[in-house]
Amino acid sequence: MSPVRRGETFPIYNRIGVLRAERQMTRAHLAELIDVNPQTVGALERVDHYPSLDLAFRICAVFDLPVEAVFSREPFTPLSTELYRKDGRLQGGNTHA
Repeated sequence: MSPVRRGETFPIYNRIGVLRAERQMTRAHLAELIDVNPQTVGALERVDHYPSLDLAFRICAVFDLPVEAVFSREPFTPLSTELYRKDGRLQGGNTHA
């Protein structure tokens, strides 16, 4: 028996598609920057494939963000939900116009 215990698999959610769209970056361009096939980027975005730690760090380096800003064990909420509180105020005490 393998010394590594294999149990329940937990999903790894990501914001790759949103971050890529924000930067008007194609899958092919991101794939080139992280040295994978464009199909791999698509599989990552659909959560059909989980990145290795090395690949996760390469992706985060492209977006200049920490790992926890790009990947999570919990589904991400929309960025607008994270930026605005339920009372319509911006996080940090500012109000929107």
